[in-house]
Amino acid sequence: MENFFGFALPGVPYGCTYAIVAVGLVLTYQATGVFNFAFGGQAYAAAFVFTLLTQNEGWSGFPAFLVSVVVMSPLIGLAFDRFLFRKVGNSNTTAKLVISLSLLVGIPSLLPVIFGAQNLDDTATIFPFFNPNVVYFTVLQVPINGIYLSTITVTVVVLVALTALLRFTNLGLQMRGAVESRRLVQLDGVNSGRVVALAWAISSFMAGLAGVLLAPTFGNFQSDTYATLMVAAIAAAAWGLLRSIPIATAVGVLIGVVSTILKGYLPTSSIFFSAVLPSLPFFVLVAALLFLPGMRSLDMNRDPLATIDPPPPPTAAASRAPSMDRMIRRAWWVFFAVFVVSMLTWMPKTWEGVFNSGLALSTVLLSITLITGMAGQLSLFQGTLAGVGAFTSAQLANHLGLNMLVGGLIGALLAAAVAVVVALLSLRLRGLGLALMTLAAALLFDNTFFNDASITGGVSGLSLKEKWLGTSAFFNFNGHALFLLSLAVLAGCVLLVLQVRKGTVGRNLAAMRGSETAAAGLGINLTWQRIVVFALAGGIAGLGGVLVTIGAQVANSAQWSYSFSLIFIVLVVTTGVATVEGAIQAGIGFFVTSQLLTYLPGRFGGGSLVIVLFAFGAVQYAKHPEGVLEFQKRQGNMRFERLLFPKEYYALHPTEIAPGTNG
Repeated sequence: MENFFGFALPGVPYGCTYAIVAVGLVLTYQATGVFNFAFGGQAYAAAFVFTLLTQNEGWSGFPAFLVSVVVMSPLIGLAFDRFLFRKVGNSNTTAKLVISLSLLVGIPSLLPVIFGAQNLDDTATIFPFFNPNVVYFTVLQVPINGIYLSTITVTVVVLVALTALLRFTNLGLQMRGAVESRRLVQLDGVNSGRVVALAWAISSFMAGLAGVLLAPTFGNFQSDTYATLMVAAIAAAAWGLLRSIPIATAVGVLIGVVSTILKGYLPTSSIFFSAVLPSLPFFVLVAALLFLPGMRSLDMNRDPLATIDPPPPPTAAASRAPSMDRMIRRAWWVFFAVFVVSMLTWMPKTWEGVFNSGLALSTVLLSITLITGMAGQLSLFQGTLAGVGAFTSAQLANHLGLNMLVGGLIGALLAAAVAVVVALLSLRLRGLGLALMTLAAALLFDNTFFNDASITGGVSGLSLKEKWLGTSAFFNFNGHALFLLSLAVLAGCVLLVLQVRKGTVGRNLAAMRGSETAAAGLGINLTWQRIVVFALAGGIAGLGGVLVTIGAQVANSAQWSYSFSLIFIVLVVTTGVATVEGAIQAGIGFFVTSQLLTYLPGRFGGGSLVIVLFAFGAVQYAKHPEGVLEFQKRQGNMRFERLLFPKEYYALHPTEIAPGTNG
């Protein structure tokens, strides 16, 4: 029994931190309708600044806490509300998720750009009277130090205060009403903007608080370490149905305690210790998604004024004048021919590799165009499916001597099968629920299959061998051969997606995207359509993963971690998620931008700035759901149409007055 409590009590501080974030998620969702994935980034930002001040600037814990948590964190939340989420309609779940994911990706990448690379090792606590190196007393022979006391004390005080605020004050009632409909609350005489802003400030304070409380338990920490914090908190919030603070708190603490108990009892050499134990929060989350009926109705629109929201804008290609469309199509073919000739003749080796990598990544991103742009489903594990294809083809080549191209087809089929399994598990989930399920799947693969050295080759990965690719001159895969292969595979996938869009499946997906209830009323089999689109998207992602592996000459689990799935969403949303050219522009643009930034000095030459730039574009999703680049293309088309084809332009835009007319 003493061993049991010795293992359990160290889990309480972890559990308390999970509980704080879980309650913050509940508060944000209840008051604003936003499930804030960016909480992990906010927690990391607060911990980063707190540690930077205490370690490098010589500040004590309490002043650093005031700056990083009391001042900075609420200001970040207010900025999120004022400049981003306030512009999103209550019914636009996809926009809310995309923006919060962009912030989750962008915030940790922005900090090294601002402060430079840091090697932080934090042991400070937020209050001077809680010394982390002092044991104040023991409980069942477990020493209780300052980290335990500060975490538990702060958690209890914050949760009691927040519960009282929401249950026993008018402000709490107004917060709950604002998520139903800000516009109706406003009509009732309540300043809904002020209420929602206050909710953002409070929840962001809690995110910063959780980050600073958890930092001493990590010691040397990085942004990836906060992934476990977010998943455990999301699982706890899910079991509270994003409504109940007591349930979310209890489950959060329970996850922390059970994790340390299992860590104490499981043999360190067992598969359960290395794979199952880190996956505990993911299993808890999946169980909530599968067995709690309330998780299936999270995104049911409750705003009676949602029908006044404007429709999404058309794509640039759909709004072009006929003459302009013909000119652009001809120019595109000329550009394509010049590009191919350049790649096969004079292109420098460095840039040849950049464009080959971009074409391979474009194939992976095309799967997001299919599943998100056409089907309206936000999948957060497309990078994982690409990894399934990559490792399958590499293992088949390694153990059976299969050519990578043959193994790649098998890997694509296996990726499609994995996607179908996830689709079947999430048939009753929509919007946020589906996003959480696919995120759980990605994290589960990270901690199990992709963490198994026998599958992925460990840290060094699986290096490609020449015999994997064949002995002919073509299959030695110099830059030209790889370019032709990548271009052929991408072209085939593009044709497949375009045919799906034009066919019955595409029309059914468009109907489902508009209204699943109406689509079912028309006789469309929603289950079958979802399975088909998940399978197609999974197969395309698997093929793209094989291309990336061939180009990199190694299959490494670091290439396909869950964070890359989030980055892929950000890339495509920035350029245009509804068009195939958006995926191609995102894939090539990512590597071209990365290469251009290598010519800049110091901190601006790394990959962080690339992610920041694309994340900045993705947070504009609420204003430009077609994509920032797609918006700029449409605006450019209009300017040239007005100049070159004025008659067609003013015929298409009758509200504008042509020069020289009487109006």
